[in-house]
Amino acid sequence: MSPHPLSETSALACLVCLLLTPCIAAGLALINTGLGRSRSAAHSILGALCVVGAAAVAYAAIGSCWLGLAGHPGHALMLEGKSWGWLGAEAPFFLKLDTSDATAVLTALFGLLGAALAALIPLSSGADRWRLGASCLSAGVMAGVTYPLFAHWAWRGWLQTLGRNYGFGQGFLDCGGAASIQCVGGLTALAIAWILGPRRGKYNAGAMPVAIPGHNIVFVVFGCFLAWAGWIGLDGAGATLFAGAGVSQIALGALNATLGAAASALTGAVLTRSRFGRCDASLTANAWIAGLVSTSAGCAFMPPLAGILIGVAGGALVVFAVDWIELKLTIDDPGGAIAVHALNGLWGLLAAGWFARFPGASDAGQTMAQTAGIATLLGFVLPLTYGLNRLQNRIRPQRVRPESERQGLDLSELGASAYPDLLTHTDDL
Repeated sequence: MSPHPLSETSALACLVCLLLTPCIAAGLALINTGLGRSRSAAHSILGALCVVGAAAVAYAAIGSCWLGLAGHPGHALMLEGKSWGWLGAEAPFFLKLDTSDATAVLTALFGLLGAALAALIPLSSGADRWRLGASCLSAGVMAGVTYPLFAHWAWRGWLQTLGRNYGFGQGFLDCGGAASIQCVGGLTALAIAWILGPRRGKYNAGAMPVAIPGHNIVFVVFGCFLAWAGWIGLDGAGATLFAGAGVSQIALGALNATLGAAASALTGAVLTRSRFGRCDASLTANAWIAGLVSTSAGCAFMPPLAGILIGVAGGALVVFAVDWIELKLTIDDPGGAIAVHALNGLWGLLAAGWFARFPGASDAGQTMAQTAGIATLLGFVLPLTYGLNRLQNRIRPQRVRPESERQGLDLSELGASAYPDLLTHTDDL
């Protein structure tokens, strides 16, 4: 985290950015709901609200202690005379928070919002079959353990200090949470999809995937616009707090995020038209979000052309990865969270090592720092989040009963449909 207190201007800019960030939660909630079945729409949108609440409380109680606050000491190991920060040392519920310190308060708020956003991502992969209580418990575990542990390493701990300790550029760069939020959430989505298994009717007798289109593409596209506004805020606040960016670099981050999303969406539209004969709305929308994800890591330190190139690659990655995940891995991910958040988050981290430039400082070795972060995500975070959710599943199954899935989660878990005036099918078409 930023070692120096923010100026009044930077603190105000950061606050404005953070106030935009909840738009991402609204956008992701609409996208998840629109890409799911109509008979589980109310369950999906309510699940988003409950998951955000569970993540916020768990983070305040436990996660904030592990992530730590700007300017506060944490736990560190001394190896070969160099400090390796590995865990924060705060009191629960922000009891040590100095409310007159704008930098500390803003980092506390960013950490809380990041936990909520990361917890929303797995809802996409568990759509139409994940119990509401189980999703809230999983969100609490992520916000209390997985997310703050890695986020501390990335923003304040040993990954961030790789530059100072070993000359790897400026250390691990993760301005907008491409690793700490998107990859952690996306890898948890992968774990959830593995544990829950595919939806009823997703694969036929020959193990070939059957298309189950989302029920409301208007929700999905409107969610993309909301996420765009929120992502500009998330990138700007993260760059200010964790990379020392100024107001001009906040604007550069917004420019790169917009260019990346635009290039990614257009790439998705062109590729789906060339492959299927017409544009695929859901894949194009997912490509838009993928562009925002992939530019997040280095948004404030890349030239605009890099934002476009990263977005083009991110859009192509979504289109081909969604098919690969369904066909080759036989993983049912209704909202494409694995391709959008996990794979594009990893791509964005690597791209930041290639394209990030730091005025007045060396960027040599930046790719090594980014690679260390990617290895940590795949070698530590993925096994950890899978193990924690597998343990929860052994205690009480996370998936609803077959008859509940057939009936729809709105009726089975909430007792009322999202569309009571419309006929909803109780069996797969």
